Amino acid sequence: MRPVLVSPRKLASRKSSPVKKLRKTRIKRQKRNNLKSYLQVTKPGIIMGNLIATAGGFFLAARGDIDITLLLATLCGLSLVVASGCVINNCIDMDIDRYMERTRNRVTVTGELSVNAAMAHGLLLGIAGFALLMIFTNPVTVALAGAGFVIYVGLYSLWLKRSSVYGTFVGSLSGAMPPVVGYCAVTGEFDTAAAILLLMFCLWQMPHSYAIAIFRYDDYRGAGIPVLPVAKGVDRAKLHIVLYIAAFALATVLLTATGYAGYGFLAVACTTSLWWLVMALKGWKADVDDTGWARQVFGVSIITIAALSVAMSVDFQNIHQPDGKSIHAESTKLDS
Repeated sequence: MRPVLVSPRKLASRKSSPVKKLRKTRIKRQKRNNLKSYLQVTKPGIIMGNLIATAGGFFLAARGDIDITLLLATLCGLSLVVASGCVINNCIDMDIDRYMERTRNRVTVTGELSVNAAMAHGLLLGIAGFALLMIFTNPVTVALAGAGFVIYVGLYSLWLKRSSVYGTFVGSLSGAMPPVVGYCAVTGEFDTAAAILLLMFCLWQMPHSYAIAIFRYDDYRGAGIPVLPVAKGVDRAKLHIVLYIAAFALATVLLTATGYAGYGFLAVACTTSLWWLVMALKGWKADVDDTGWARQVFGVSIITIAALSVAMSVDFQNIHQPDGKSIHAESTKLDS
């Protein structure tokens, strides 16, 4: 049998094919890792929580008359703005993130994503988010989103987080903006309900954040961040947690008292707030494990705010003018 002759070019091609496949595999893996890094640096968990709160405010204001385009634009626009703030925050906090267990593996710390790339990513997200809000919503909504962004990136991340025990309070103003933005995207004005939402979510942020600071106490102390438990002691933080939850419980009643939400919302608000308050009071037991207790307080805070966001979405009330006509009905009539 005559042997089959193979040209040197074909032989070289065959030998190099496994190398090419390996190279292509590495390139694909690198692309996936890059995409994952760009996603992780936006803090998806925070974005999801803000989405729920934003939707709650939007549905409360819409009172059943939902503009899908406006809803999607508001949710997407604000999500991009929040993502932008989170990315820039990661860039700012690189030096202290390496000292904290929960943040030392962030892509900006490990070098998986360079600071320049992350910053460019954050700026592009912010531009896209504000552009969406400017095109589809109204000046009040854009102004509120802008205020939240400046407070979080400027006042909180760049200044007070590292220098003052009041950094948590200032940061709470930014964290309370999403439901207010969602509400004002529909109404176009900052009214009584918007003020109540801002108050509610500000008060909620405080015990929620203090609980995190207690079960992450070593992280914050190691990074030199003067949160209340580190600066004033865990017992002082426990007292503040109880007081803020009590104030939050009273604030939630205002939505029903002023006629913006119904008694179903009130029932959910009272039940979850009471549960949260009882959980907080358990922190004063002599044999309590502070870390485990703080994690429970944190967990109940998430359930509480999620439940209230859903409740205000479905148990809204039409606000009536002095002549007895519904504002919602009047606006619908004008639109037609």
